[in-house]
Amino acid sequence: MSTPKIDPELVKNGDNRNVIDEYRNWTVEAIKNDMISKSFPLHIAIENIQHDINIGSIIRSANAFNVAGVHIIGKKHWNRRGAMSTEKYLELYYYKITDEFVNWSIQNNKVIIGIDNIEGSKDLSNYEFPKEIVLVFGQEGPGLSEDMQKHCKDILGIAQYGSTRSVNVGVAAGIVLYEWTKQYKST
Repeated sequence: MSTPKIDPELVKNGDNRNVIDEYRNWTVEAIKNDMISKSFPLHIAIENIQHDINIGSIIRSANAFNVAGVHIIGKKHWNRRGAMSTEKYLELYYYKITDEFVNWSIQNNKVIIGIDNIEGSKDLSNYEFPKEIVLVFGQEGPGLSEDMQKHCKDILGIAQYGSTRSVNVGVAAGIVLYEWTKQYKST
């Protein structure tokens, strides 16, 4: 028996969720299933070693770009406020340690690409992304762990033009997701 697409309570009481018009009055499960059927083959991962408050905004961006999955490595607990309930419509995966995530990536033929402005990182602006990848974002402040860096095929940096060394990791995620979709949105 299939799950009904429309939620009668939302129809009756009004749907004031932050969803596009196409999904107005749909059940959470129906939205999630529809998004999965249309998702890009792109995954993102976030190292959550110090309980990073930026995870919610990264997940909200992941939803906006309809990634196939979000992987959280380290602490399972994160502040959901920034996600604005968008995590309900995504596939979330949790790993205690980096090796568990790396094993998933290998088993699913995903290339791991790190995002961090460190010495030797490649310039995002002219990078040709592999299609089947996981973009990995480190903690705000310390960036990608050394353990994660050794598993990345490449590490990409975002050019900075002001006095700061880097943009907020939540902002960086939005920029990188946009760049990947520019290359693959029509394929």
